[in-house]
Formats: sequence, C-alpha cells, structure tokens
Amino acid sequence: MRVALTTMSAGALAVTVTLGAAGGAQASATGTTAVGTFSYEVRGASVKVPTGCFLTHSVKGSGKKITSQLAGIDCAGLAVTFSQFCNWRIDFSYADTSNKTYKTARGATHSECKGNPLRRAGKRTLPKYGKACAKFFVNGKLRATQCHYITK
Repeated sequence: MRVALTTMSAGALAVTVTLGAAGGAQASATGTTAVGTFSYEVRGASVKVPTGCFLTHSVKGSGKKITSQLAGIDCAGLAVTFSQFCNWRIDFSYADTSNKTYKTARGATHSECKGNPLRRAGKRTLPKYGKACAKFFVNGKLRATQCHYITK
C-alpha cells in the first residue's frame, strides 16, 4: 500500500510540474520582517505588543505585472495570545530604482482590534521597475515595512 501511495504521489508531482511548465514565466516572492515590540493608546488604555509578531508580504506576477499581493501580521509564541492591533492599516507602496516612491495604495484604517490583520490587492501593472512594499501602521505610526525588488 505504501509503495502504491508513493508511486501515485510521484505521478501527481510529475503532472503538476509538467502542467506548471506549460504557461508563461511567473515570478513570486514572499518575505517576512519582525514587528518590534511597542506600546500604544486605545481609548485611554495602554496596549503593549510583545516580541514575536511579523509582517509577511507576498507578491505574485511577472515583470512589472503584479497579479496579486497579500500582506498580513502573523504572531508566534506568547505574542499570539497577547497581541491585538487596533486602528491598523496596511499600505502598498511602489518605488523606482532610485528609491523614489511614486505610488502608495493606502489601505483602510480598521478601528476594530485584530490579532491577525490582513490585506489583499489585485492586479496592477507598474510603470517602472523598482520595488513593491507593504507597510504596517498602528494608530497612524509606521511599525514595519517589507519590500520586494521588481526587476527585469
């Protein structure tokens, strides 16, 4: 039985690789950066975010064509239990090869408190090569940035 399952898995992988190779070239990138510990005020109460949270940003596409973007906060360890983000937003920004930001897609500010903020963005064609970044804000203050370089 184990040999049959292994053979079926290998066959499925071969079909997946073959079908995946038939389309145009696609590129994707995922990166993570730590969100440092910080405190902020919510409705008169102090909230402390401990070490252990990360901004993860994924970009899918090819060349200057982005087919999708996703950015969110993931926490591990004690931070999972004790981290809530209120008045948060995630922006996507785009800069040229000289590091000059030419576009920012500002996300909505969410007044509700969440342990795992998330934002998705759809298709976009960039006018220039450079970089695509996700920026995480809490109470209007930048808390983490994660970028991917978009090159030929």
